[in-house]
Amino acid sequence: MIGVEQMRIVPALLAWLDLAGIAMFAASGALAAARARQTIVTFLFFAVVTATGGGTVRDLLIGAPVFWMQDSRALAACLIAGLAVWMTPRRWWRPKALDWFDAVGLAVYAVYGAAKALAFGISPLPAAGMGVVTACMGGIIRDVLAGEPSILLRPEIYVTAAALAAVAYVGLGELGVAPQIAAAVGALAGFGLRALAIGRGLALPAYRG
Repeated sequence: MIGVEQMRIVPALLAWLDLAGIAMFAASGALAAARARQTIVTFLFFAVVTATGGGTVRDLLIGAPVFWMQDSRALAACLIAGLAVWMTPRRWWRPKALDWFDAVGLAVYAVYGAAKALAFGISPLPAAGMGVVTACMGGIIRDVLAGEPSILLRPEIYVTAAALAAVAYVGLGELGVAPQIAAAVGALAGFGLRALAIGRGLALPAYRG
């Protein structure tokens, strides 16, 4: 979550994208704890670490104040999402619920990460890279903590979807498209590609050397 002073640089819509991404990633972290039948403390810890991991790395790399230390709404969203998952009966969650929450977080966080990097003076290509880092790092940390194979090592499309969202946002912005439209197109493109990967098993070809 950006501070008040940066809100003048990054459009308000992107701040809401940030909050939505935080909540979705927090829910995916809590669902990973649910799969392992962990305690409420682990639920909340997974929610916080998953939702803040990518943004923390991004902020440290671009020289920005770490977002969750500047705005308490970020941690509040994590805790609320974690509690919501904890209080929801397990039978209500569909088998791929974690993947779908993660897909939404991936798309919106890729856009927001790129937007924030641009707002802090990062050039377009590295800014798109920061979008990918923002979107993917939290999920990687979640998988490591849960003892599951990292999403990076699975054949299905994941990082590519984040890259599509970030590059679409940055590219459209360079072409003069309004930030709100560029954000919507980028997030929808990234989510659509990830949705195909989840629903159809879409994957990139593996190395056969």
